[in-house]
Amino acid sequence: MADPLNWYFDIPIVSRCYLSGAIIVTTACFLDFVSPLTLYYNYDLIFQKGQYWRLITSYLFFGTFNLDFLFHMYFVIRYCRLLEEGLFRGRAADLFFMLAFGASMMTLLATTVVTFRKIKFLGHPLSFMMVYIWGRSPENAHVRMGFLGLFPFSAPYLPWILLLFSMFIGNPIETDLLGIVVGHVYYFLEFVYPHLARVRGWRKKKLLKTPRILHFLCGSRRAEDEADAGPQVIEVAVDQGDHLHQD
Repeated sequence: MADPLNWYFDIPIVSRCYLSGAIIVTTACFLDFVSPLTLYYNYDLIFQKGQYWRLITSYLFFGTFNLDFLFHMYFVIRYCRLLEEGLFRGRAADLFFMLAFGASMMTLLATTVVTFRKIKFLGHPLSFMMVYIWGRSPENAHVRMGFLGLFPFSAPYLPWILLLFSMFIGNPIETDLLGIVVGHVYYFLEFVYPHLARVRGWRKKKLLKTPRILHFLCGSRRAEDEADAGPQVIEVAVDQGDHLHQD
């Protein structure tokens, strides 16, 4: 019993909370405490009937306990954890903000875009967004992967390989496509736009900024604060001796 508990508590906090929420909601449905009909996203029921919990539960329900549920949990845990231990290491507030941004965008698109209106449970697109951002992050650009042992490819192609596989087995691709669209919007705003702003001298250098309240609640530092602290350390090192430049 200790090994599963150790594995569970070794999962970083944001990934662990998401996993716990999904398991709790699925268990409640399995035990007939709640019905999946009370969980899915529906604009009229939320904003006209006041069923606001659907804004959250539609991202936590991945179906009943079966192979498909385990498959989705694998993706949620693997790629959310990889993000939290890699790109967002020590930045739990930034990861939470990324998920909140993605969920907000998906809710908007599921309401306004005809192609995505048929999507009632948004947890799968959110997990696919994590896959996209992990694959496109600069540190994983050259990571080599394989699909079913047939052919190798680089990490940035992973979401597209999975999308083609969904098409091949006859699954609807709208959920995967929604994750890719929102993931690319976040990727552009977080990685591409700041570079363009610096090169072209735009006044607004960064559009996505994690609210300070999230950093306070998570006990993490803002990326801007860490960047500001960097040159100070370099300046002190230079003063201590020229031999440091040889590293």
